[in-house]
Amino acid sequence: MSRVLARALLALLWGLQRLPLGVQAALGRGFGRLMHRLAGSRRRVALRNLELCMPELDEPARRALVREHFGWLGRSLLERGLLWHASPERLKRLIQVEGDVGLAERSERPVMWLVPHFVALDVAGASTQLFQKKMVASIYQAQSNPVFDEAMRRGRLRFGQGQVFARSEKALPLVRAVRKGWAFFNLPDMDFGARDAAFVPFFGVPAATLLAPARMARSLGMVVQPVVAEMLPGGQGYRVRFLPPWDDFPGDDDEAAARRMNRWIEDEIRRNPSQYLWVHRRFKTRPEGQPPLY
Repeated sequence: MSRVLARALLALLWGLQRLPLGVQAALGRGFGRLMHRLAGSRRRVALRNLELCMPELDEPARRALVREHFGWLGRSLLERGLLWHASPERLKRLIQVEGDVGLAERSERPVMWLVPHFVALDVAGASTQLFQKKMVASIYQAQSNPVFDEAMRRGRLRFGQGQVFARSEKALPLVRAVRKGWAFFNLPDMDFGARDAAFVPFFGVPAATLLAPARMARSLGMVVQPVVAEMLPGGQGYRVRFLPPWDDFPGDDDEAAARRMNRWIEDEIRRNPSQYLWVHRRFKTRPEGQPPLY
């Protein structure tokens, strides 16, 4: 995509965010229907993921769930403009926070938020800067288009309360930030290959699962607090749940910690299956000798 087109799309997002959220939601769901029709490869990935993870659903049910998922996905993409440009006051009115959002402020130990990839992930990121005062560090996947990459970084950092580090960078700056007492917004559930990962079950399917959350929590003495965000229907806004910190994590077994983490993510997906990021190829890395699943 050219830089000119990228700037035009970003200008569109800026304009859309001025509309009432209910109108944005309707447009986003329409955009999701269009993506469902046109993005055949991503639609097939989502269907395959559901076939693997929820075999109890028949094919019509899986297809209906994928259509619903694309509606939420379309909303999440169009409503980035809201998260990147709306006033803090407006966002605070739209985001409902449940649980102990202030744990990181009070804790004598640095806090790691475990935040799985639901479509409202960026809402969770905004909430950590709008509803508590601790500095926040996070990792993001650098975008191939420099205009989009700059817009994403600027949007996520606009409250002046933290830093994002590209996944391609070395971990030392992140570790230094945590040692200074920053909270860490950690995204633990994507397939980044076999390096520093273990194949542990995700819905019963061996999935390359990062061991870094357990190792980092142990080495830096971190408190681990799970966080889940969801989009609410129409113009109702968003909900972000800051759940009780885990007493049984990480323990002394990295693979057991990864299994514990995956079981919790599975439970949250079952609670809200249409908003999990099914278009990601969660099982693209396979154990040696096993055939590809996509």
